[in-house]
Amino acid sequence: MGVAYSQKVIEHFRNPKNMGKMKNADAVGKVGNPTCGDILWLYLKVGKNKKGEEIIKDLNFQTFGCIAAIAVSSILTEIAKGMTLKDAKKLDNKEIVKKLGNLPPIKYHCSILGAQALKKAIENYEKKKRK
Repeated sequence: MGVAYSQKVIEHFRNPKNMGKMKNADAVGKVGNPTCGDILWLYLKVGKNKKGEEIIKDLNFQTFGCIAAIAVSSILTEIAKGMTLKDAKKLDNKEIVKKLGNLPPIKYHCSILGAQALKKAIENYEKKKRK
């Protein structure tokens, strides 16, 4: 028996947004799940909004993984683009799952990977900035 995916998951798997390595990224977040083998790289470009807050100006991803991992990565780039770093740090997997119109329980770990990759990329950026 196969896993049932929402139409939104299928759309993002078939036509992923913002896929590919980003040249001159300000930061990279890499996470992996050794159990299932999914690996996700998230590349960020940081800018400032009109209030002078740091925002995610652009982001791309590379994913080695299943349908859910690719769909999560794709929608994550759409959700996080334009967010302040402060708000992006608070983004959790539940929001990603909601935007995808749900995920099968066996694939929830993919949404967790997405949220972790975003946090890691922001941490990577902040670490570089402090140097």
